[in-house]
Amino acid sequence: MPWYVYNPVDSFPHNPCSPNNYVLIGTTPPSCPAPNNFLCAIQASDNMGSPIITAALCQEIALALQNRIDTTNVLLRS
Repeated sequence: MPWYVYNPVDSFPHNPCSPNNYVLIGTTPPSCPAPNNFLCAIQASDNMGSPIITAALCQEIALALQNRIDTTNVLLRS
């Protein structure tokens, strides 16, 4: 599955579950240096260059941010 870098464009507060806030970068995960405090990238199915963010992926994003740990489909950065 492709990776997408988090690049918020929605008005504040930013919604990490909005596909508009991501840029497709390809199949290689990006470098996201520690500590794990902020959203860096997600891995998701593609919909014409935008991620398909399911309810399960949105929950995975929330849990990763809450626990400050990377998950299978979510990478955090400093």
